Amino acid sequence: MYKILIADDEMIERMVLRKKLYENFGSRCEIITAENGREVVEKYKENEPQLLILDIEMPGLSGLDAASQIREMGSNSSIIFLTAFNEFDYAKKAISVHALEYLLKPCDDRELILSVEDAMRIKAGDDENKDSVDKDSSELPECGTAERFLLYIEENYNKELSVQIMAEHFSYSEVYFCRLFKQHFGESFISFLTDFRIKKAVDMLTNTGLSVKEIGKLVGYEDSNYFTKVFRRVMKVSPSEYKASL
Repeated sequence: MYKILIADDEMIERMVLRKKLYENFGSRCEIITAENGREVVEKYKENEPQLLILDIEMPGLSGLDAASQIREMGSNSSIIFLTAFNEFDYAKKAISVHALEYLLKPCDDRELILSVEDAMRIKAGDDENKDSVDKDSSELPECGTAERFLLYIEENYNKELSVQIMAEHFSYSEVYFCRLFKQHFGESFISFLTDFRIKKAVDMLTNTGLSVKEIGKLVGYEDSNYFTKVFRRVMKVSPSEYKASL
């Protein structure tokens, strides 16, 4: 059972977030709630959740401070920050706790769910091959930031890619990379990469005789079941259904 701890000092916000997670992940996860940073730390000690979704501004102890204390315990749990404040100081502080994602309220449901799925994949060990991604940027052509991002994604979308890998490759902090990417493309890196991969998969399904499993691996999804789930989320049909409709 995948444990998720969500924290927000507003009861309605907690209820809405909990409902979204149950609608998308159902029995796959156990959801624990907290209403302030001190309670986050206490409930982390009791339950050791694999993912924390934290509001930043909470009374007593902020989400950032709670995350910092949890990291000091040696935790490698994924952390997603939700905040209504687009403050760069918050983003800088999030660097020290290695946040997986930094989303502004009201956050897009799709970005949130994709971020949670990414956290689940990381915990499941699907990132074992991330070091195989080529980190040598010396051969990149001199072009604008957005073009460099696109070129690297085009060349490596079929490998393990994550915010951490992209940020390290371009020598940015993870939080700064997320903000810069969203500024250029209008969506998070995870959301963009998912769409990019699925468009490639659609092209292969349309123009090749490869199996769904083979195509999934070619666009970066080693787990064919996960590929099918993501494809259905984006295209509203499974890869097999899409292929049969051609």
